[in-house]
Amino acid sequence: MEQNKSASDKLAKRKARLLDLHKKRQEARTDNHQEVVAEDARKKLPKNWEARKRQAEWLLADDKAREDAQAAGKDYERLKLLEVSAIDAERIEKKKKRKDNPDLGFSTYEAQTARQYSRLVKGMPARDMEKYEKQKAELGEAFYGGPHTTLHALTKDTPAAINKMVNDLDQQIERRKKYSRRRIYNDDADVDFINERNSKFNKKLDRFYGEHTAEIKQNLERGTAI
Repeated sequence: MEQNKSASDKLAKRKARLLDLHKKRQEARTDNHQEVVAEDARKKLPKNWEARKRQAEWLLADDKAREDAQAAGKDYERLKLLEVSAIDAERIEKKKKRKDNPDLGFSTYEAQTARQYSRLVKGMPARDMEKYEKQKAELGEAFYGGPHTTLHALTKDTPAAINKMVNDLDQQIERRKKYSRRRIYNDDADVDFINERNSKFNKKLDRFYGEHTAEIKQNLERGTAI
């Protein structure tokens, strides 16, 4: 009797275990199906979906923080600046400057001149209308210039204007030094070229074949070549 009861208990446990395995397998199938559907939906989304989603979430959080600050009677912009580190503030400022005057690289001389003109105009102080009208009255017709107008004897630059021009020229020279790719000429180097183009070509040849032709070149220089 006890043996039959023990066998029935084992059978019941096996059935319960089998039922549990069937249940887990069904849950795994459901989870896999849901994951496949979700992955297929993600593939159909635009490539920049994640970035747009993060931006939308940031905008919502920013709007909520702004509303909370206004409700508390606080300046939200000031609170944001307090949370920004010095490094991030410097990076934001550089990004803002690049946006105001983007460096598009060299395209044409006209575009480069226009960019320099815009930069110089932005650095000019506000116009002194009183001085403008006074100079206009003093110069008369010569104020507008012309093919035969000479202003050397009629106007005189102020020391402040001269100093400002000198400072601007010094800054231009420093910028040219920083971005110039001009190579320093070595007077002691062997002259084996007839012009700049030939010099570049010889350097390219030496870079690829120099180690293979070193002995021939030395023999030619010594006069011992066969």
